[in-house]
Amino acid sequence: MTDPRAAARAKLIFALDVPSAGKARHLVALLKDHVGLFKVGLELFVSAGPAVLDAISDQTDAGIFLDLKFHDIPETMRAAQRVAEQHRVRFVTVHCDQRARLSNRPATTRDPQLLGVTVLTSLGQADLQAAGWYAPDLTVEKLALLRAETAFHAGCAGVVCSGNEARQIKTRFGPDFLVITPGIRPAWAPVAKDDQQRATTPAEAIAQGADYLVVGRPIRTAPDPVKAAERVIDEIAASLITTDR
Repeated sequence: MTDPRAAARAKLIFALDVPSAGKARHLVALLKDHVGLFKVGLELFVSAGPAVLDAISDQTDAGIFLDLKFHDIPETMRAAQRVAEQHRVRFVTVHCDQRARLSNRPATTRDPQLLGVTVLTSLGQADLQAAGWYAPDLTVEKLALLRAETAFHAGCAGVVCSGNEARQIKTRFGPDFLVITPGIRPAWAPVAKDDQQRATTPAEAIAQGADYLVVGRPIRTAPDPVKAAERVIDEIAASLITTDR
């Protein structure tokens, strides 16, 4: 029987949203036995460059999620993907708001796997009109599904979306199409001046079918990040047990 806490740990992605390689290395050393993957986003990558990916690999066997949200012409994106292959990167994010192939190869278990970003979890319904989306019946959920369809047909391994859309995406595109959910906010870890409009708890996201959860501030800013990570794992594990019944 699979250990639910081990399965839960594998689903936890910790966001290394810090301004330096030194701070990243400290957090990796602290959390390497408590998370399944480490996410490297724009702040850390711009500060430390690709070398930080190798530095993380040297410290841990946990996977790397390179979250740079590529958005460019297909050839440039393919070239960036080939460079990412030189590092131990499991997932790479690309925007999927245009109906064009995002990769020249189909989804595969070979790393890095492409994930299409649907709608940022910091955006709400009012933001669609502000961005020029004027269709009166277009909701955030519908837009996320449209972009997930683009990612699916483009050969992406999955998408990044809020927990609110996870179930619909899983139902439409099948259990093997990965759903990675950011904007995770445990009820016990309020975030000051939070910019997430479509947040879900770990239990809610897992219950809706999310495969991986991205957690940053609730762990990073906690007095004891390890204890906070373990509480998230406990919540994921409990939800997995309930979901499997």
